[in-house]
Amino acid sequence: MSSSGINGDITVAAIFGDPVAQSKSPAMHNAAYAALGMNRTYAAFRVTSGNVGAALRSIPALGLVGVNLTIPHKEAATRLIKDLSGAARLLGAVNCVVNRRGALRGDNTDARGLERDLRDLGCELRDQFAIVIGAGGGAAAAVLACVRLGANRIVIANRTPARAASLARRFSAKGVTRVAVGEPRGLDALIDAEFLGNARLIVNATSMGLTTERFARLDYDATPQDCLFYDLIYSPAPTAFLKPALVANRRAIDGVGMLVNQGELAFKLFNRVDAPKGVMRAALLTSLGRNADLG
Repeated sequence: MSSSGINGDITVAAIFGDPVAQSKSPAMHNAAYAALGMNRTYAAFRVTSGNVGAALRSIPALGLVGVNLTIPHKEAATRLIKDLSGAARLLGAVNCVVNRRGALRGDNTDARGLERDLRDLGCELRDQFAIVIGAGGGAAAAVLACVRLGANRIVIANRTPARAASLARRFSAKGVTRVAVGEPRGLDALIDAEFLGNARLIVNATSMGLTTERFARLDYDATPQDCLFYDLIYSPAPTAFLKPALVANRRAIDGVGMLVNQGELAFKLFNRVDAPKGVMRAALLTSLGRNADLG
């Protein structure tokens, strides 16, 4: 729907973040609204950390049907919203707040979005070995997705091994035994040929390559030919994590599919109707200046 179609009766969904101007969510959601002919719109609001509590409390008063949360509000929302989904509690983060007649429910669609994309890509993880690089919220979601896909061994590698160990223990405390609590690794593991030799999936859940020019040293050639490299970062061109994988003739996928799936899941939660198939993906690729997916 164009801005000229906005009126006093329109229903609004939104994303809160700081920064938030770069978000692709408005393009995706508004494309779906337009395709369905719905009198709804999706807006981006810059909300600082000091104002996130007030912003969340304003959702019922403003009649927002739902809000996505991005950096830096995902963790804070778990302390501010009483009704949390199981995924939000396990991951310690909320990326989706749904307003149901004034009652707010915090959910996290990160793991579901990644799991769905990996399934669509034909990534078979049952009884396989997966490596997750990073120890923050994105890494936690990646670990949970790998668990749901049946990986029998998941190792978390992080610049600070103690943070990797802490994340592994969080899953262990919830009875998730396939996460290798006893073997968190530093980034030196990424040049260990024996360690990499059986990896079916390697996920980058760090900001390396986004905030740095290069990725950490990684022996791509030591991985199996069918190893999938997946970067949660999405960009117009292959990331610093994915470029060497492509050179090594490995399959390399960025986070476009995960983001689209998150958008479709949130759209259904907010509006109680499915987004039209393919519309959100097309809008995202257009906003990135891409006419095709990686891989």
